[in-house]
Amino acid sequence: MQMVLIRHGESEANFQNYWTGWLDVPLTEKGRRQAQAAGEKIKQAGLEFDYAFTSVLQRSLITCQEVLAACDQLWLPVEKTWRINERHYGALVGKNKDEMKAEFGAEQVKCWRRGYYQLPPLVEQNHFDRRYDDLDQSLIPKGESLALTTERVLPLWQDWLAPLLLQDKNVLVVGHGNSLRALVKYLEDIPPEQVDQIEIPNATPVLYEFTEDLQISRKILL
Repeated sequence: MQMVLIRHGESEANFQNYWTGWLDVPLTEKGRRQAQAAGEKIKQAGLEFDYAFTSVLQRSLITCQEVLAACDQLWLPVEKTWRINERHYGALVGKNKDEMKAEFGAEQVKCWRRGYYQLPPLVEQNHFDRRYDDLDQSLIPKGESLALTTERVLPLWQDWLAPLLLQDKNVLVVGHGNSLRALVKYLEDIPPEQVDQIEIPNATPVLYEFTEDLQISRKILL
């Protein structure tokens, strides 16, 4: 039973070094090439999937599409879910990280970025488009810690990924740095104080293989 996690390719926000959260920004051309290269690695490794999952943000959606096209699996069913959206960075969204370091100090910015329980400053009101209209509005955060992001991501594992793996289905999950960190923390039972050590590079396939009782038997970066 195999699952591959991929963080989206470089986005415009990555390139310009600002917090994105649920802001919907496109990939750079480099990001598209990175996604295609990730798909080629998957093809070379001979990995075949039964289902793919992605967030509802275009940097993840397009990465997923480019990956599947490059590994000749574009025909796969793809489930789009808000549960693997990037962490909601509240009032920090759109702010340059270096400018925030100058204003609030490097230690505070590190806490916002890497702390497990640290909340960003919250927004008073979200202004999202209709992609979230059918979602219970009480579920939409105004800012999240990584702990809250983990709570949001876990139902995806419990309700979708784990049951599919138990049916001997292989899955591809394309998400974001923090939503995937949240999933990795849970899968590898990483203590909260060590979560800041989890690195999810852009467009680098991470392969997990599981035993019949969903214990990790192997993890490799392709």
